[in-house]
Amino acid sequence: MMLYSDDFLLLSGIQHMAFCERQWALIHLEQVWAENVRTVEGKHLHNRADDPFKDESRTTLRVVRGMPVVSQQLGLRGVADVVEFHADKEHIEGENCRLENRGGWWRPIPIEYKRGRPKPDDRDAVQLCAQGMALEEMLQVHIPSGFLFYGKTKRRQAVALDTPLRQHTFELSKRMHQLAREGITPKAQKGRHCSLCSLTEHCQPYWMLRHRPVKSYLERMCRVDGEEL
Repeated sequence: MMLYSDDFLLLSGIQHMAFCERQWALIHLEQVWAENVRTVEGKHLHNRADDPFKDESRTTLRVVRGMPVVSQQLGLRGVADVVEFHADKEHIEGENCRLENRGGWWRPIPIEYKRGRPKPDDRDAVQLCAQGMALEEMLQVHIPSGFLFYGKTKRRQAVALDTPLRQHTFELSKRMHQLAREGITPKAQKGRHCSLCSLTEHCQPYWMLRHRPVKSYLERMCRVDGEEL
């Protein structure tokens, strides 16, 4: 099915979806946002990476920053922080491609920049995977891996864009579109992740989870010393 511009969702939102469905809906459906130390640091790091005027070209390497990407399969559009194109001496079907105004053949490798340290879950990996899948559609190549660069460690972490990760990425994108079509903001699911979220004040997960039906409240209020009034 062909998607049109209004049907595409922001690719960066897939990280929010992997972290918490409610967070994704608050940001992308209800347009709620709040800054904290993590978001400010992350924005600063991305501002350094997403600069289209800082492309680098060498004999065997071209580095493109802030590259627009789009995926019909996922229904997502966004910007890849950095895409490295490594030169190959010869054409390998499905692995490398041509670049405009550049001779030879080039293999693309997506690199996503993140603040902090590697995370115990795959929220960063799915965003990188979505970028890789978009690049594959655009360039007609297969991208087996990419890298996550973390601001705290100053090191790259290799990520295999394997079948399980691709399937998880696809399922998350489907869920994003489902919630967008239905206009649904899921209920809060309290967990350790709540302490890391910049939207806790807007989400109010503890209040929502403690909320009880009005009927139960009235029943409790109508009791005195264990006896009904």
